[in-house]
Amino acid sequence: MRLRVLCALLVAGLLAVPAPASASASPGFWKLTDLAARRVQIADKVAAAKFGTPSPIDDPVREQQILDSVAAKAPGLGLDPSVVVRFFRDQIEANKVVQRGLYAKWTEHPGTRPPERPDLGTEVRPVIDRLNTGLLTELAATRDARERRSCDVRLAVTVRLVDARRGLDPLHSVALGESVRSACTHP
Repeated sequence: MRLRVLCALLVAGLLAVPAPASASASPGFWKLTDLAARRVQIADKVAAAKFGTPSPIDDPVREQQILDSVAAKAPGLGLDPSVVVRFFRDQIEANKVVQRGLYAKWTEHPGTRPPERPDLGTEVRPVIDRLNTGLLTELAATRDARERRSCDVRLAVTVRLVDARRGLDPLHSVALGESVRSACTHP
């Protein structure tokens, strides 16, 4: 109920969306969620790079490289590798939700396809790698908050606020929710 009220106030313009600097100063989830939103949005470039080529949406080799990399870095940040792998698997799956949605849109409406094809290796993957590093850092910074029972509600509110601030369309909004679904680790 509280989430609905907060969302209604936000939509009505009666609740201000906090700026990233003020939100990240608190032990909240703003930065983690905003990074996840940016990672969901970069899926547009991944889709644009792959659409109409032999490169499939699913890339098990690249996906495993990401999961192995974050699992290896997790202990150094005081994180459980299995928790980190689960979180990043959600990031990857959310990215594929966006890619599949865009493929369907571009197939049905070819005129909506982006005119340029970004290079995955030089333009897109370095951005994803930086976002992954930021997400790992934020997972460590929010570890205590993610273990609290209040995590689910606080994260849901933050997702809605980040969604509104970034002006996500329904496809990206759904993907953002999917991307952070395993962030909370409370029993």
